[in-house]
Amino acid sequence: MPASINGMFEEVGEVAFLARDVSRNLVRRPFEARLLVEQLDSIGVRSLNVVNLTAVFSGMVLALQMGQFLGKFGAKIYVSRIMGLSLLREMGPVLTALMIGARVGAGITAELGSMTVTEQIDAMRALASNPIKKLVVPRVLACTLMMPVLTVIADAVGLFGGLIIAVAELGLTARYFYTSLLQNMVLSDLLSGLGKAVFFGYVISIIACHKGLTATGGADGVGRATTSAVVAAAISVLVSDFFLTKLFLST
Repeated sequence: MPASINGMFEEVGEVAFLARDVSRNLVRRPFEARLLVEQLDSIGVRSLNVVNLTAVFSGMVLALQMGQFLGKFGAKIYVSRIMGLSLLREMGPVLTALMIGARVGAGITAELGSMTVTEQIDAMRALASNPIKKLVVPRVLACTLMMPVLTVIADAVGLFGGLIIAVAELGLTARYFYTSLLQNMVLSDLLSGLGKAVFFGYVISIIACHKGLTATGGADGVGRATTSAVVAAAISVLVSDFFLTKLFLST
């Protein structure tokens, strides 16, 4: 077996061990509420701008492309139905996860990586302080909690972008757009997207924390770890999205 494949499996095993340690420390007292609130603000609130910008233009592009195509068959009235299903089930959670993976994943890796290469993590262990409890658990929990919230906001903003195009370019009314959407969407469409978002948030944060804690080689090593974390998070989101889609469609 090639060394690269061996290394990949070893890294997956290390991530699994980190996930196990996070689960153990999650239920141990004391609960670091202040650290969690700080991460909720850093991961959630400060990501709103990039998530909203991505969502609104993605919704506008979807509506424009679908409107032009469906217009050839006289089916422009179905734009909101198809676009809503695409956003709620796929585009909303996936695009949000990719943006969070790029912004938050890189930030977590750089922060923890800098602490690792400057031996601050070792100093915490020497002082009998648990770095998993203090550093990793708040970030993983905050990312897992905020991803579905950001996804709901992205869905709403994306649909608003689609509404703008539907009214301005396709000649539909705002009332018909949302009436048609609500009549054809079911709760499972939203829940499947939120289920994906929770999993994506957990995976992104675990990968970023692992890359940060295993960074070596000074500032250059932190840069490599950050790049690797963003790539690994994006690939994990796209690959897991396929299997989660299969799972939700079969239930």
